[in-house]
Amino acid sequence: MKLQLFAALAALVFVAACAKKPMVKPPEPVVAPVAETKAEPDVRAEWESVPEVLTIRFDYDKYEIRADAREILVKNASYLKANAGMKVIVEGHTDERGTTEYNLALGQRRASAVRDYYIRLGVKAARIATISYGEEKPFDTASTEAAWAKNRRAETKIGRGK
Repeated sequence: MKLQLFAALAALVFVAACAKKPMVKPPEPVVAPVAETKAEPDVRAEWESVPEVLTIRFDYDKYEIRADAREILVKNASYLKANAGMKVIVEGHTDERGTTEYNLALGQRRASAVRDYYIRLGVKAARIATISYGEEKPFDTASTEAAWAKNRRAETKIGRGK
């Protein structure tokens, strides 16, 4: 009797151990906060750089705005607010390392981080669109640390409508 009870208990433990366990989902990736309204890039506009609006750089594999970049964005925002009729697009760029998909996502996070910063500085959200070029439009085509540092950037361009 004890042997049968022990066998039944062992079988029960074995069956319970082999039962299908629920899948645990991996944590969702953390992305930069995005403002509620998003402007869409105007495909008819000609986007151009202006000397008053400077490019900022990012650290490797990061989209957080550095202290030196904040100063530049404050000046850029002053110009954008003084020229309220201009549409704006923020382009996110990366260096060549990483997959195309990863770099496009990182470039978008960089562009969105700049857009959100401009909004906090008082630039109207409806004026600002974002786009990611990932690694597709390098500033410097060399494969060196110095070139990669130049390519990790966000450019703010002004739209000249047609």
